[in-house]
Amino acid sequence: MATKIRLKRIGAKKNPAYRVVVADSRAPRNGRFIEEIGYYQPVADPIVIKIDEEKALYWLSKGAQATDTVRGLLKKAGIWEKRHDSRAETEKPVSE
Repeated sequence: MATKIRLKRIGAKKNPAYRVVVADSRAPRNGRFIEEIGYYQPVADPIVIKIDEEKALYWLSKGAQATDTVRGLLKKAGIWEKRHDSRAETEKPVSE
């Protein structure tokens, strides 16, 4: 099963809010999902981005692919860099 970390739209008309969810890539946008890992409110002043870092890193380590928008949110939250830092630690350089 291919999993994606993507946005699920909630909120009223002209007042969007989004949940960051892990879902099967074949499921509809607002359909069935595996786990909710955060939320994003673009209309709030200031913009609110709340993502559970531990859950996001867990799903990324299991092979879940983040959509372009979610990748940007993870970068703003500082989680994307931690993913790359943890991967660099596990990959040890080969000594010659």
